[in-house]
Amino acid sequence: MEVVEGVKEILSRTEIQLDDEEYVIVSLSLKQEEKARQVLTRLAPFSSITYDYKEVSIVTKTIEWNKVSNQFKAYELEGPYKLITFNIVLDLSIVGFMAIISKKLADAGVSIYAISTYLRDHILVKSEDAENAVRVLENLKIET
Repeated sequence: MEVVEGVKEILSRTEIQLDDEEYVIVSLSLKQEEKARQVLTRLAPFSSITYDYKEVSIVTKTIEWNKVSNQFKAYELEGPYKLITFNIVLDLSIVGFMAIISKKLADAGVSIYAISTYLRDHILVKSEDAENAVRVLENLKIET
């Protein structure tokens, strides 16, 4: 995959941060949306809540989920995961940043769950893959 010059420069300046905490990804049915809006507003950062047409998806620290999980009737849960943050403010017009990262990690056999905020991109990787993922990403910075 050819890396666009602007993305190469951005990757070389990106600080890759691995969070020490463990995270979970949770799916709630839409029937629990109102309860989710009430309960989940108090989750500590880093947390992400997405309401779509079929479910409520939550990414949060395992310890945070354990505090509130008993308030939900049913849910699906995956984890443990580790959070990797690409600590660089990204312009929303940047093309290919996450494509390059996901391709490199896919080639290394690392599955990702990507989350973008307004300023930064993040990925979740299985806890057992975290060290390898960081190593791959640090090598990618050097390659570019």
